[in-house]
Amino acid sequence: MIFTTKIGIDLGTANTVVFVPKKGFVINEPTIVALSVPENKVLAVGREAKEMIGKTPSDIIAYKPLKDGVIADYYITKALLKYFISKAVGSLGAIIKPDVVISVPAGITQTEKRAVINAAMEAGAKEAHIVKEPILAAIGAGIPINSHSGNMIINIGGGTSEVAVVSLGGIVSWASLRVAGNKFDQAISDYIKKKYSLFIGEQSAENVKIAISSATSSRNKREYQIRGRDSSTGLPKDILINSNEIAEALHPQLVEIASAVQRVFNETPPELVADIMEKGIVLSGGGAHIENLPIFFKKSLGVNAFVAEEPLFCVAKGTGIILNHLDVYKRTLLNKK
Repeated sequence: MIFTTKIGIDLGTANTVVFVPKKGFVINEPTIVALSVPENKVLAVGREAKEMIGKTPSDIIAYKPLKDGVIADYYITKALLKYFISKAVGSLGAIIKPDVVISVPAGITQTEKRAVINAAMEAGAKEAHIVKEPILAAIGAGIPINSHSGNMIINIGGGTSEVAVVSLGGIVSWASLRVAGNKFDQAISDYIKKKYSLFIGEQSAENVKIAISSATSSRNKREYQIRGRDSSTGLPKDILINSNEIAEALHPQLVEIASAVQRVFNETPPELVADIMEKGIVLSGGGAHIENLPIFFKKSLGVNAFVAEEPLFCVAKGTGIILNHLDVYKRTLLNKK
């Protein structure tokens, strides 16, 4: 019987992916906890909690404990980690304390870092190693992070988009901005409200994004039917929306990401910029699924971009690779603060 003594956790604002060596991805669930209000008791975590959003009575709150990739509520994050760790370890959780590698945003402070480590230890980890998200995404995307040449990765998650130039096993220059999946959903629902006077929920906006989001307008547009509440009558109404409208809704957010990339280029040594121009930019994270995103970056930055294989799992894959070579990385990467 294999005892799971190592677990990799991609602790995302929107989704948490858990990786176990020899088993692969064992969990991919929303980073949400449902609480009962008066007694502050955890009722459900993950998928079950997400299903309660927008449908719960007032004494149950569906809570997202990570705000923009950082712990906003310690108690709830601990409950969340405890749930994911015990689910990954199984019935042996009481006997075996696993080594855990957890992803954190590049811009995390020492205090926030300590909070993640403490929450993981209290949730049942033997040791918790913290690694910055762009490094994990780069490793998971198959980028040789220890080489001399520069590579750029843009990891568009739920709460943050991280842009980083990686060389010689470390981050040379980076930017972390709070424009990502959640802001895309918000932009879509604002656009629909303004253009069609239709209110739609968080889930509906996310469904539109998954179904027909695009970073640029194109001749062959895709359509999607959406139901919401008409703001003038208060009654349900259906509308048909297309991918070019979504491109228009997302444009300001994507421009913000492109200007962050521009800033990172400005802070990067010219030799490494030349490497990136030659190789292109790697896109990872759930946001990389937006259609035509490489075209958008090519147009706005003049650099080729391409989507990594299984972009949503790059960070979790990176934790897996580190776990498989923990002794090597302990000497190098994990000592880099």
